[in-house]
Amino acid sequence: MENKNLDLEKQISEFKNIVRKKGLKFTPQRKKIFEEILKTEGHFQIEDLVHNIKEKGINVSRATVYRTLNIMKELGFVEEVIKFKNKTIYEVSLKHHHDHLICTNCGKIIEFHEEKIEELQNKICKKYKFHPDFHRLEIFGLCHECYKELKKKKRK
Repeated sequence: MENKNLDLEKQISEFKNIVRKKGLKFTPQRKKIFEEILKTEGHFQIEDLVHNIKEKGINVSRATVYRTLNIMKELGFVEEVIKFKNKTIYEVSLKHHHDHLICTNCGKIIEFHEEKIEELQNKICKKYKFHPDFHRLEIFGLCHECYKELKKKKRK
């Protein structure tokens, strides 16, 4: 647990320095928002983030949350990973590369990494002499639970 706290403090310090170098203020509110985002497990939507921050009694405006998230996105701490049904889903960028399976019924997101897909993408890029900056793969469909439920309803 102590290691995680040291890591968080290091990330806060890095964020603070970058924000200041960009000529922006590093306020206590921005620090709290940054901490909350980094503590977020998995994927999140901005409205859920705003709700969680308010529930914890952190006194910040919705606009400050949006602005801070945008700064974090610009600086590479957070990524927009999925745009689906007028929602944007984010995640902390400090993870290894992975792709997503997204349930179109319940919204469940399953992360996966498949080396064969990575190799195929590299092979295709090489074939076409293409130099990728990044990629992401999103597969939309039904998770196992929603699929079973749909089949059950069709039988009735």
